[in-house]
Amino acid sequence: MSGRENEQTDQYLTFIMASEEYGVDILSVQEIRGWESVTPIPNAPPHVKGVINLRGTIVPIIDLRQRFGLEKVEYGPLTVVIVLKVATRKGARVMGIVVDAVSDVYSLAGDDMKSAPDLGDHVNTQYIKGLVNVNNKMVILLDINELLGADTIPDVSINAIKELKESQH
Repeated sequence: MSGRENEQTDQYLTFIMASEEYGVDILSVQEIRGWESVTPIPNAPPHVKGVINLRGTIVPIIDLRQRFGLEKVEYGPLTVVIVLKVATRKGARVMGIVVDAVSDVYSLAGDDMKSAPDLGDHVNTQYIKGLVNVNNKMVILLDINELLGADTIPDVSINAIKELKESQH
């Protein structure tokens, strides 16, 4: 019996963006959907594509390529929305991320994960849970609570109030 058989493993759903592979904890994944049109939100940042109505729940949709500053691409038949449950300061929230394609599910041991490199003060890596080498390729594991739980989705009412005040001057 090797020492690894009793080791705790976590499963990660991986997806592709710009030829790189990223992973999110599978326990936060609610479903995977094909791309569909969204209802745009006025004054939202460019990475917030809009919202969809998912069985009565309004779900904000984030374009992860734009959130990461990657080149914008046309959505195609492989483009998917991964619907995630995100822990925010205001409680659990359902959000969707648009990615190029879903890749695989991997079971990974904590020992396999390397810390995100420190890239200095100008690059925020707080949302990177770690890096792991799977089948000779690097997979970036994302902490979706860090990535999406902060100020990703603006409070539309506050933005609308600000614009209203500015338009009155």
